[in-house]
Amino acid sequence: MDPDEVKSKLQGLAFGNVLAAAARDYKKEVIAKEKAQATPAIHDEVDLDELLDDPELEKLHAERIAALKKEVEKREVLKRQGHGEYREITEGDFLAEVTRGDKVICHFYHREFYRCKIMDKHLKALAPVYLGTKFVKLDAENAPFFVAKLAIKMLPCVILFKKGIAIDRLVGFDDLGSKDDFSTRALENVLKRKGIIEEKKKDEDDEDDETDMSKNRRVRSSTAHDSDSD
Repeated sequence: MDPDEVKSKLQGLAFGNVLAAAARDYKKEVIAKEKAQATPAIHDEVDLDELLDDPELEKLHAERIAALKKEVEKREVLKRQGHGEYREITEGDFLAEVTRGDKVICHFYHREFYRCKIMDKHLKALAPVYLGTKFVKLDAENAPFFVAKLAIKMLPCVILFKKGIAIDRLVGFDDLGSKDDFSTRALENVLKRKGIIEEKKKDEDDEDDETDMSKNRRVRSSTAHDSDSD
């Protein structure tokens, strides 16, 4: 075959490939433009002044402010009633404390019992987190009347009250795996199942509460101790 003829055919083939590639690129560009024209603009300018003057938004904002204010007032009332902290009470205080709250957790303890000290630490961690429940403790040695009336035979004994009525109790660590190194979360879950504490709503003040609770999340013991009895 003549060299010039071969060269001519190769040049023609290359030119044909270039045209084909150009045609494909042109088609892609046309399709892209059509899609762009068919898609509505998503970055339309928003008139902030109109949003600020929107009566529906103003209503929602006012309702939110009112709800927050009501929640703050409720929390303050509960704190004045002794909620939000783990407090020591006396036998003379007992009836007033358990009957003036919807939900009350009372730990009957002995100051020398090791397991009572473990329970103290966990309840102290939970008290500021669950404002809806009052957390108190009572020295069993100094409350013989109620120890007898409530038939308390073993310590620690945590009695759960709703509207002044004892609905349940935790005796020793039976509900907590009978181990000294149970976590605060384990006790928290038991109390939730028994209905004495509720799921906590999140708000701006909760972060500090959860931080304090996380520091006391787990109380470990170096040696094992059995539950102490009266």
